[in-house]
Order: sequence, then structure tokens, then C-alpha cells
Amino acid sequence: MMDDAAILAIERVTYTYSARATLTFPDFSLMSGDIAALVGPSGSGKSTLLMLIAGLLEQQTGRIRVAGMTPAQLHGGARDRWRGRTIGIVLQSFQLLTRLSVLENLTAAQYLSGNEVDVRAARDTLSALDIVDLADERPGRMSSGQIQRAAIARAVVNRPRMLLADEPTSTLDDDSAEAALALMLGQTRRLGAALLIATHDSRVKAHVPATIELRQVLHA
Repeated sequence: MMDDAAILAIERVTYTYSARATLTFPDFSLMSGDIAALVGPSGSGKSTLLMLIAGLLEQQTGRIRVAGMTPAQLHGGARDRWRGRTIGIVLQSFQLLTRLSVLENLTAAQYLSGNEVDVRAARDTLSALDIVDLADERPGRMSSGQIQRAAIARAVVNRPRMLLADEPTSTLDDDSAEAALALMLGQTRRLGAALLIATHDSRVKAHVPATIELRQVLHA
């Protein structure tokens, strides 16, 4: 039975890549302020589960609910707008738009979610992450640490209820990894959101209070 108060609830979810390759995910839920590491060996479906939660893939069975909404019930542009308003995603590669400034990356995220473009709110988000002085810079002229902060700023600019991070520290040294984790954990608490981090990194596990383990490895 799903908890109506949960920001994220997963129940009896499977995803099939082929007739002989099906992933089965454990049931779990996250409440406001909850932070969890999603762990497991390669092929266990960590990235797949994040994409299912974000509505970028469709599960074959079960239910996923995020902030009271079931992504599978939305289609096309409606799902894209819901995702932009409800979910913030931080990817390992960050994927900022290189032709846009940092500020324009944030206002583009506002626009694509269907929210009003609010330059002041975007600047306030950059200020909270200590990079408002980089608002007019393009990502190609920034350090990796600055790009990382900008990616987190873009993920939280719409004040999402759910934050997802896919291996966000795997290429970072210890100091940078600690700084990135502190930023994500701090923003999660500031927003009253929930945070799920898919990771192999033992440094993440040392900072995150809860672990969700995927044990099944996909074999074709």
C-alpha cells in the first residue's frame, strides 16, 4: 500500500529490456527531507530506475508516484512540463547547454517546465550556490567545480519536490565530491525535497543516511 504522504513511492515495479531481460525493483518510499543512496552492481538498474522515476522510461508493471502524481498517466508535453516542475536531475556529465550562459540555462529550465521565467529567482538560486558572479559566463569557460554548481542550480531552480542524481561524484576528487554532496544535501533540505543518488561511490554512502540496494543483475 502506497503512503499518500510520500514524495516518492515505488511498488512492484519491473522494467523489461527484452523477453529474457527483466529488472525487478524493491518497494520503497521517500518522504520530505529523506536522502537515500541507490546502490548495486553494474547492470542492477540504478540508472534505469532513475529514468523510470523521471518518466523517461515506462515500467511494465507496478506503480511509481512522485509528489502525488503517477508519471505513466501523463503523456507528451504534459509529462515534460510535470517533470520540469517536479523533478530536478543532476547527471554525471551535467549537460549544461554550452551556447547559453549559466543564467540562461536556469531560465531555460523555467521556460521548458511551463513556469514563468523569473530571472530574480534564478539569480537567487545561483546566489545560494555561491556562483551568482558567474551568471553571464558560458560553461566552456568555467572550472569543473563551477559547472557542477551550475548543474545543481539548474536542477533546483524550479524548487522540485524530487531530486535525482546519477553518479554525480564518480569523476571527482575527494574535496570536490564532498563539496558536491554538501550542496545537494543542503539544497534538498532547503527545499523540503527528497533526494535519491544512484552511486558506486563509497564516499557518498558515508554521507547519506539511508541505502536502497539493488541486487539483481540484468542478463540478456
